[in-house]
Amino acid sequence: MTIKTGDALPNATLLHMGEEGPEQVVLSDKLDGRKVVIFGLPGAYTGVCSTAHVPSFMITFDDFKAKGVDEIICISVNDPFVMQAWGEKTRATETGITMLADAESAFTTAIGMNFSAPPVGFVNRSKRYSMLVDNGVVSILNEELSPGECEISAGETLLAAMDFQEKALD
Repeated sequence: MTIKTGDALPNATLLHMGEEGPEQVVLSDKLDGRKVVIFGLPGAYTGVCSTAHVPSFMITFDDFKAKGVDEIICISVNDPFVMQAWGEKTRATETGITMLADAESAFTTAIGMNFSAPPVGFVNRSKRYSMLVDNGVVSILNEELSPGECEISAGETLLAAMDFQEKALD
């Protein structure tokens, strides 16, 4: 079942590179009582992920912070070593984006955002999406129709959806 607006995210344990090596990160610890942006993508170092999706959140990072977002998290079905290296290469980590690995695709599968494309080596990878999560509940969800596109799930689109949501609440 695919996650939808209004659903609580399932708890998951993801991986992050710490000073001593891979460390477990309990997702609920990052979400409880916080406003968090999560974006998922098919893979580190892949074309659209590196040239469009991650940069869209780097460019909009300060705008999200101004809207009260506590943290921006990038999740990919990769290992934490790759996520650390990719975060450094793209400068996403330097910008302030948290790079988390869903090495076994457990979280991605649990929210129904997994897909496989064996001819290109993608097995149980993540669809391209972005979401705003308030205290563990999805308040905005933007999912791309194709993993090779980055418009619906881009940082700018999520910001526009937040603006629309704020105006609707006024």
